Amino acid sequence: MQTKVILTQTDVTQVLDAAQREADQQDWGVTIAITDDGGHLLALRRLDGTAPFTAEAATHKARSAAVGGKETKVFEEMINNGRTAFLSVPLKGLLSGGVPIVIDGNVVGAVGVSGVKPDQDAQIAKVGISALT
Repeated sequence: MQTKVILTQTDVTQVLDAAQREADQQDWGVTIAITDDGGHLLALRRLDGTAPFTAEAATHKARSAAVGGKETKVFEEMINNGRTAFLSVPLKGLLSGGVPIVIDGNVVGAVGVSGVKPDQDAQIAKVGISALT
C-alpha cells in the first residue's frame, strides 16, 4: 500500500504567510486560496481592500491547478491558442495564477491567487509554495 503526503494546517499557514508577505512587499491587493489535491478549499485569505470577486476567482484557480495537475497558465494558453473546446471541461478559473503544490512528484494541493496581473498572481503563489521547501 502506498502512503500519501498531505498538507497540514501548519503547511497551509506557512504558504499563506509567505504569499501574503510577497503581496505586501509589492503592495498588491490579492486573495490567496489553498486547496488539497482534490481541489477542496483548505484556506482563503483576502487582503484588505481586495475586490470581493477575487475570493471566488482564487478558489477556482487553486481548484483547477490541483485537479488538473498543472499551472492554470497552461490552460489559459491552450484556450488563447485556439483550443476553445477546452472551455467545455468541468473546471473554472482557467486563468493564470493557479499553481499546483508538488511534493516528491505528486500534487498535494494548489495555491490560487487573484487580484493583480496574471504573472504577478503566479509569482505570489510560487513564493508561497517555496515556503514548504
